[in-house]
Amino acid sequence: MNAVISIVPRLPPAIDGLGDFAFNLARQLSTDFRIESRFIVGDPSWAQRHRADGFSASCLPDRSTAALLSRLNVVQPAPVLLLHYVGYGYSLRGAPVWLVNGLERWVENNEGARLLTVFHEVYASGPVWTSSFWLSPLQKHLAGRLARLSDACFTSRQGYAEVLRTLSRRKHTAISILPVFSNIGEPDHSPLALKERRPQLVVFGSGGNRARVYAESLPALENVCQALAIEKIFDVGPPAQSIVPAVNGIPVVEMGQRTADEISALMSKSIAGFFDYNTGYLAKSTIFAAYSAHNLIPISATCDDAQVDGLEAGKHYWVANPHVKDLSLAAGQKIADNAYAWYQTHKLSEHVKAFAGEICHPKDLCLV
Repeated sequence: MNAVISIVPRLPPAIDGLGDFAFNLARQLSTDFRIESRFIVGDPSWAQRHRADGFSASCLPDRSTAALLSRLNVVQPAPVLLLHYVGYGYSLRGAPVWLVNGLERWVENNEGARLLTVFHEVYASGPVWTSSFWLSPLQKHLAGRLARLSDACFTSRQGYAEVLRTLSRRKHTAISILPVFSNIGEPDHSPLALKERRPQLVVFGSGGNRARVYAESLPALENVCQALAIEKIFDVGPPAQSIVPAVNGIPVVEMGQRTADEISALMSKSIAGFFDYNTGYLAKSTIFAAYSAHNLIPISATCDDAQVDGLEAGKHYWVANPHVKDLSLAAGQKIADNAYAWYQTHKLSEHVKAFAGEICHPKDLCLV
């Protein structure tokens, strides 16, 4: 059996999209390719500390190079490491020097070891008055060191891939670009047509994302509900501020946190999913992935980029601009179908094939 050690900031039951991604990927690697995953968790406060729903998980006692090496050096022979990287997951300021130093030392001392890095983000930027502006050069430097150290790189966006090619000094010209899969699963049956579903809409995601919908995008949400004759709105996710009890008289049902199966069942019988998110980054949005996987009409409050990562406004998602009056169930069905078809090219099983190809010896890839 092949094995991989996955380094992650956190894992379930912590509310963490990256942790959900890593856990679901590990579970499917085991099912499809008999690849055993063991986890090293970078957050010392992670609650479980030793096990993650059947997987072995070792929590670092502190975020330090010494702590990381103490976990890695007991593993023989030198394994494949799969790093799930976002700077802020391993450092308050987004610059985990300890992590990069530790990985460099481990690779140097372990001939034959392989490091695969999933860049969920590369580095941050922001206005001059923010810490991300001042720390961006260091974050960029660390990302470059990681890219050059890695044997293979994965990312969710074309824009990230272009940056990584440059940061790796052209070591990586072929970077795997895989928009994220749905963390709440994928229906194992053909989706119902929208006309066969209930006239209900879902607002799904983190507390911050959902609060922004109600605080900043309420007129757009009202416009959508009117166009689609929505009768009920389901708000799904951890507690959030600014949730309204009703939208133009349409009740908002606060579902709170639910299991993946419960959320999937709800989406499968709803017609639309609403979000307020930068559309230039939809390929890394687990919210958009969930809507697309369940053949909902993905509806954005605004449009920040008309076409990127194979996604086009008006074709793969609807923009709830008050000046656009043409939304209907028939038009929405075409959009939902386009988003669903786009999602199939990078669903969970496609991710697993790509990762297995780097983890396994070629002769082992047929084993299931």
